[in-house]
Amino acid sequence: MQDDQEDHLPAMTRSELVARLADKHRHLYLRDIERVVTAIFDEIGAALAQGDRVELRGFGAFSVKHRDGRQGRNPRTGAEVSVPDKALPFFKAGKKMRELVNGKSDGK
Repeated sequence: MQDDQEDHLPAMTRSELVARLADKHRHLYLRDIERVVTAIFDEIGAALAQGDRVELRGFGAFSVKHRDGRQGRNPRTGAEVSVPDKALPFFKAGKKMRELVNGKSDGK
């Protein structure tokens, strides 16, 4: 049931992130903020596509987890199907991020 609850949580979109940043940094042009946000996301994606790990201290680390191929079953017919190898993006929150989300603060 946890997945059902997560579907209803508010989510910040890329455009909302850009708008918040523009609100906080009024001296910057909106188009420049959009370019920076896009460049950061593109670089993280490119690094992951190459199999690299991206670590942002205090925020978290992005990495790629590999799943081996296996034999599965079609749930309707019961027929065996081959499930290919795949790579999945993975994010692990950093200590400061976990503390922030859990409402803990060390005063820094």
